[in-house]
Parts: sequence; C-alpha cells; structure tokens
Amino acid sequence: MVIDTDCVGVFLGLDVGKSTHYGHGLTPAGKKVFDKPLPNSEPKLRVVFEKLAAKFGTVLVVVDQPASIGALPLTVARDAGCQVAYLPGLAMRRIADLYPGEAKTDAKDAAVIADAARTMPHTLRSLELTDEITAELTVLTGFDQDLAAEATRTSNRIRGLLTQFHPSLERVLGPRLDHQAVTWLLERHGSPAALRKAGRRRLVELIRPKAPRMATRLIDDVFDALDEQTVVVPGTGTLNTVIPSLARSLAAVHEQRRALEAQINALLEAHPLSQVLTSMPGVGVRTAAVLLVTVGDGTNFPSAAHLAPTRVSPPPPSPQAPPSTANTHPEEETGSSNAPCFCPPSPA
Repeated sequence: MVIDTDCVGVFLGLDVGKSTHYGHGLTPAGKKVFDKPLPNSEPKLRVVFEKLAAKFGTVLVVVDQPASIGALPLTVARDAGCQVAYLPGLAMRRIADLYPGEAKTDAKDAAVIADAARTMPHTLRSLELTDEITAELTVLTGFDQDLAAEATRTSNRIRGLLTQFHPSLERVLGPRLDHQAVTWLLERHGSPAALRKAGRRRLVELIRPKAPRMATRLIDDVFDALDEQTVVVPGTGTLNTVIPSLARSLAAVHEQRRALEAQINALLEAHPLSQVLTSMPGVGVRTAAVLLVTVGDGTNFPSAAHLAPTRVSPPPPSPQAPPSTANTHPEEETGSSNAPCFCPPSPA
C-alpha cells in the first residue's frame, strides 16, 4: 500500500540506534531542516517532533527498523500526532547505492531514508494497528522459541544421561519426555534403583492423574526395561540427584510454553488473517504466529507467485543432543525446540 505524502510538511528519516538515533529532515522541496543526533529518550524525541510539527505541519517519521530499537521513536511519534512508516532494509541498501560515496554513516543513512520517503513513497511500508499485534507476536514467539530451545537442551541432557547409564530405560522414557506424566515420574524417582524401589503399584498411582489411559502400560514398559539390565554402570547413583532437577526444569519450561501459547492464540485471534492461516493444513497457533511475524500480512508481495518461493528450512540437530539420540528420536511438535525457519524472498 502506497503511503499518501501529499499533506506531509517534513520527512524525518531516523537511522535508529541503541542509545541515539540520527535524524535528517527534508521538506517536500528537498530543503534540509533538521540534521543531528537524537537521544533515545521520550522527552527529547517529543520536543523535536512537536517543534517540527508546529513549524511545518504534518511530520512523517520514517525508520529503518520498526521493532526493537526503533519501537520507542515510532510510539512517541504516533503519540505526538506524526505519521509513521518504515523503509525496509533491502530497499534502503539498494537506494543507498544510488548516492555518491561508499562510507556507511548514521548521517548518510538518515539522509537516504528521508530522501527516499520524499521522492519514492512507494518504497515505504505503513505501520497500522495490525503491526501492533505483530510487534507483540514478535516478542512472544521469540520468547517461545527460546523456551523451546531450552526444553530440547534439557530433554537431550536427560536422554544422554539415561543412555549412558541405562539405555533400555531411555528407550522407554526418552521419546515421552514431553508428556507431563513422565516428567512428574522422573521428578520423584530419577534413578533405576529409585524406580524399582517404589514398585509398580505405587508408580501407577503416582502418574495416573497425569496419564489415566497409559499409566499402567507405561509403568509396565519401565519395569520391562529395568529387567533388561542387571549390571549397574559406575556413576548411576548420581541420577537420583541430577535427573529430578532436570525433570523439574523441563516441566517448568513446558508449563511456560503452554501458558505462552494461550497468550499467542489470544493475539492471533485479533489479527484479520488468523482464520485464513489456521485453516491451512498443518498450520497451528505457533506456526501461524511465526508466519505473521516473518512475512507480515502479505501486502509486501505483489502476487501469490512472489510469496510462493518462501521456504521452510528445518534447523540442524541440536549440538546438545547425544549422538545416539540426536537423529533417532525426532521431537514431537509440542516439545520441538526449534521453530520452522522461514526464509522469505525479496518482495521485489
């Protein structure tokens, strides 16, 4: 969507930074009216926006990063009554090549942003209400991916220890570590000796509230695995200290992810594209959220043919995974640590 710049009195390009932004302001005729660094502080930003608005009328604030370090200036600009937009990084780099000089400085980048907004408004992207939802989804999906990575790291650590000391037990419990009943069991009985000492009946009653249908079958499988190994590998006794701690950490991460999924789902439902995305086969809440964060609402792509090359690349096996389990026990969707990696092509 092309932004209407007919009523804009000054185009303010901001090359955003962590502590300071560099601002460059141009009138529609190309006259420079502002060119200096701006502290990343609401009062200082507000003063500049209000002064420019009072002198020139409508101010269009354009940034090269709408999220992260660019979030505050955009929010202050909106609150001060300015229009806001952003110039995608790829478009900015291509436009910058048209200007003399090879040096990359904050001042030059800010000037490029302002001049592009003034002369090539079709290169700008608008920031509407749905972008507020996308901004929140960006934070939540990023946190969810961090939690998922932590879940896989912890799962792999548990499976590595079980493989080292009791491979038969790992083959029973390892693939089921995403289930609440298994982490609940390992929190209380982390070693083969502790499991055997507790007895079948007690363990069945322990996990039945978490797994009513598979409690008996799971414990039968556990004791069959325990019976397969009669020797005790040196160091096995440490499992009763390490495994329960790791299981508690894993259960806490899974609980956080379930709570986070509810928040992501609530945000997703407020987005106009949510029903379209979640109606697609294989697209759930998390995948739909990552799609929105990665490719937005699709308006950056002129046609479906431009969007089609968007590819999904599976991540490599985690280096934390033990060699015997890294590629033989794929994680279930609920516990997969690595979300799909979407690599969108250029909007052209």
